Amino acid sequence: MSSSPPVVLSFAASDPTGGAGLQADLLTIASLGCHPLSVLTGLTVQDTRGVESMLAIEPMLVERQARHVLQDIPVAAFKLGVLGSAGNARIIAAILSAHSSVPVVLDPVLASGRGDAFADDETLGALRGALLPRTTVLTPNSLEARRLAGAAPGADLHECARALTNLGCKHVLVTGTHEEDAEVVNTLYAARGVMREDRWPRLPRNYHGSGCTLASAIAALLARGMELEQAVRQAQEYTWKSLAAGYSPGHGQSLPDRFFGSR
Repeated sequence: MSSSPPVVLSFAASDPTGGAGLQADLLTIASLGCHPLSVLTGLTVQDTRGVESMLAIEPMLVERQARHVLQDIPVAAFKLGVLGSAGNARIIAAILSAHSSVPVVLDPVLASGRGDAFADDETLGALRGALLPRTTVLTPNSLEARRLAGAAPGADLHECARALTNLGCKHVLVTGTHEEDAEVVNTLYAARGVMREDRWPRLPRNYHGSGCTLASAIAALLARGMELEQAVRQAQEYTWKSLAAGYSPGHGQSLPDRFFGSR
C-alpha cells in the first residue's frame, strides 16, 4: 500500500451548496494533496443567496467526533471555521491543547457574505479567550478583524492585528476583500508587525466560500511541510485562481472552482 498523504482535520458547519463550510474545506484540502477529516459543528439551511438558519451541534457530540477520529488517525494540521456555539469553541480549544505541536488555522466566520450572523457575543468571547491563544494563523477579513479586536468600524487594521496577536494569536492574515481599494490587499502580521503584504486584482463577481478556501489551503500547505510565509502566499494564489475560474450554478453568489487545475 502507498503511504498516507498528510491529514488535515476540519471543524466546520455544513453548507448544502458546497460553496463554503465543511464541504468547501474538504474540496480544498483534497485538491491540494492532503486527506481531509471532518468534525461537524453545525447544520445550516442555505443556498447561494444566503443563510436561512443554523442548528449548532451539541458540544458533547463535537468532542466525541473529534476524539474518536484523533485516536485513530494522526493529523498534520487543523482548520477551524464556523463553530456553532461558545461551548463548541471551548471544547475544541481543549482538544487542540492535547495536540499543541500541530498548526491551527482559524477562519473566524462571524457572518455569511450576506451578513447572516454565525457568532453571538458569547461565542466571540470564547474565540478570543480560548481559541486565539492556540491559533497559528488567524484569517479574518477586515470586518472580522475589527470585531474580534473590539474596534470601531473603520479602525486601523494594523492596530487590530496588534490587538489580536496580543491575545495570543501567533499570526494574523487580514484580507482586504471587504475594503474599497482597487486591489485586494492581504497583510500577514506577527507580534513584531507586518511580515508580508500581497496585492491581487479585484475580481468582478461576489463569491461564496473564499475565506473557507483560503484558510483550508493554508492548513493543507502547512500540513505538507511548507514554511508559513510561503504557505500563506501560495494559498492566496490558489484561492485567487479558484475564484477567477468560479462559476454560478445558482441564483446568488458564484462558487470557487477548487479543481481549476484539472479542468
